[in-house]
Amino acid sequence: MFVALERLINLHDGYRKTFQVNGQGLLLLVVDNRPVLIEDRCPHQGAPLGRATLEGDVLRCPRHGMTFSLSSGRALQPGCSALQLFKLAYEGDRIGIDV
Repeated sequence: MFVALERLINLHDGYRKTFQVNGQGLLLLVVDNRPVLIEDRCPHQGAPLGRATLEGDVLRCPRHGMTFSLSSGRALQPGCSALQLFKLAYEGDRIGIDV
């Protein structure tokens, strides 16, 4: 089942918005004109990532400064789990997720 998150016309570089889908927090970002959907929760200690900073493709958690590659989800520090990335789906003029 497709769950729409946003209209494509609203996406732009720097876009950032959180969503709840089936009780799970998600964060939709547009980085270098590429939409990325991740869990809105740092795998380090569960901090929300809605206010994380971005430096190119690198997301920095606002709580403890852990950094992650948005291309792969990989943590850039040893000993931390990767971000959970979600595959985006498209339907008409909307971007979303298949659940």
